[in-house]
Formats: sequence, C-alpha cells, structure tokens
Amino acid sequence: MEAKAFTRFVRISPVKGRLIADQIRGKNIAEALNVVNFCARKGGAVVGKTLKSALANARAKEGMDLDALKVSKIWIDGGPFWKRFMPRAMGRATKIRKRMSHINIVLSDGKTAAKAQS
Repeated sequence: MEAKAFTRFVRISPVKGRLIADQIRGKNIAEALNVVNFCARKGGAVVGKTLKSALANARAKEGMDLDALKVSKIWIDGGPFWKRFMPRAMGRATKIRKRMSHINIVLSDGKTAAKAQS
C-alpha cells in the first residue's frame, strides 16, 4: 500500500530541494527522517514537513506496516516564480526570479509490489 503527501508553492528553488530529495530516495522512513532532521539546508526542513505528513497519512490508513515503510518515490517539480526587478547601471534593470517548488512524496510498505508480481 502507498501513502502520499504533496506540498505545493514552497518558496525554495527546485534545485536546492532536489539535493535533499536525492539523499532520502529509497531509504526507510527512520533513516529518511534522520537525514532531514540533521540537514543544515533549508530544504531539509521543508522536505521533512512533507515527509512527516506522508507518515501521518500512512498511520491513518488501515493495514499499512509502519515498520516496513520506505520512500519509494520523491520528486520536486518547479512551480511558478515571482518576477522582480533589480536596478542596474545606466538606467537598466535585470529580472530576478524567486522560484517555487511542488514537493511530492510517496511512501510504500512493499505489499503492492508483492501483489503485482504474483
């Protein structure tokens, strides 16, 4: 079975968020929580909140084995960005794009894969 959580319009660049996502992809839930809790980057806190939300969704589902949970899928898509301008020399201006992300996490306990193979 699977449990999902999505966080949309997070004010972090997708590139910075993907650095954390790559570290926890495929790990069991305890290891993934340790990685995000002790990560010094801003993305660790944001991805950690989404991971805890997915864990809470898994607890709410009946029949999920919480000890066997692992991060089966995690992806961070780019969202819209705020457009700002910064004054430059000789009356010019340059664009500044403040990027947003959509974080998607899917936790799995491995039972769906066993059913699909049988």
